Amino acid sequence: MSSPGSMASGAAGSAEGPGDATRAPEQALFPPAFSVSEIKNKQRRHFMFLRWKQQQRKEKLANKKKRRKEREALGDEAPPKPVPKTIENQRVYDETTVDPNDEEVAFDESTDEFAPYFNRQTVPKILITTSDRPRGRTVRFCEQLSTIIPNSHVYYRRGLALKRIIPQCISRDFTDLIVINEDRKIPNGLVLSHLPDGPTAHFRMSSVRLRKEIKRKGKEPTKHQPEVILNNFTTRLGHSIGRMFACLFPHDPQFIGRQVATFHNQRDYIFFRFHRYIFRSEKKVGIQELGPRFTLKLRSLQKGTFDSKFGEYEWIHKVCLSVIISG
Repeated sequence: MSSPGSMASGAAGSAEGPGDATRAPEQALFPPAFSVSEIKNKQRRHFMFLRWKQQQRKEKLANKKKRRKEREALGDEAPPKPVPKTIENQRVYDETTVDPNDEEVAFDESTDEFAPYFNRQTVPKILITTSDRPRGRTVRFCEQLSTIIPNSHVYYRRGLALKRIIPQCISRDFTDLIVINEDRKIPNGLVLSHLPDGPTAHFRMSSVRLRKEIKRKGKEPTKHQPEVILNNFTTRLGHSIGRMFACLFPHDPQFIGRQVATFHNQRDYIFFRFHRYIFRSEKKVGIQELGPRFTLKLRSLQKGTFDSKFGEYEWIHKVCLSVIISG
């Protein structure tokens, strides 16, 4: 049997004793040099990590209450609230950001490959196709994409090379070609080629959600021509990509359909959403997502139509460039 002295010393040396836990302050449990990773026991490490996170939350809440009391005490003399740091406002300014009203930008846009569309000389006609032998999910995605883009047609390649498809598209007055690639039965890439003179953009696709996978979705979209919103395409490259997306849709949207296709560029990712807005009252408007939704990441921008061997690239992602050089 242990002596009373040994029991007392054991309780004093252990952090798990009930009496010691009530006496010692919480700050003593986690000194500044404390590291959970040094604990070898997995269960103990997980338990201590939860307690450490709980202490962090308590300290954050206490500091927040303290700052609020100080602001209330100072009243009108309180300093302005600090602007929270986000990934977006901490980014380094991009020197290629341009002013839409710049004369040089206006001249370039008036003479580029998309000028006939913006001058209303052409009507968008889109061909949507896939990689060879597409699976069910990719097929359904293409069908739903065709319901969003007016005057679009879905055809399956059946082993036909893109170099043979493009001349046929040009001869049949198609203005754009969309190719949906897949990997392991999941859509993972999108190639957008503007006809007849290019350019061609290659995107990595992720976070694809079909209509049935979206919660609280609205009814099936109607055949009305949707409005198009292009957000944050402010650089030289962004102008080109934004104009490519704009060329997929007709000029005059049918507002009676209340449908909106949004391409939102943030941190070089392009988020696509398709909504219907609902007038709840004279002052309140709600939106209802219709789907599908997906995210794009630009990999390369190529001059002219699709040419994987001899094509000239206007822009290429650094990762893709390193793969090409090393390969």
